[in-house]
Amino acid sequence: MSKFGWFVAGIGLGALALVQIRDNPRAQEAVDEIRTAAKDFSSSIADGYQERQAEIAKANKPKK
Repeated sequence: MSKFGWFVAGIGLGALALVQIRDNPRAQEAVDEIRTAAKDFSSSIADGYQERQAEIAKANKPKK
């Protein structure tokens, strides 16, 4: 399949998903759950990154 064919197929699947989410309350609930889980995951990653950065900064302080 050509690149254009994949592009058109992607647009079609995206439109189908949009209609399902708009018309189906269970699909909307599933999207909301996924969105919440993704936000929780990204928040956990950011917190862990900040903690590790603080540990590294503390370890690299010059000792007198």
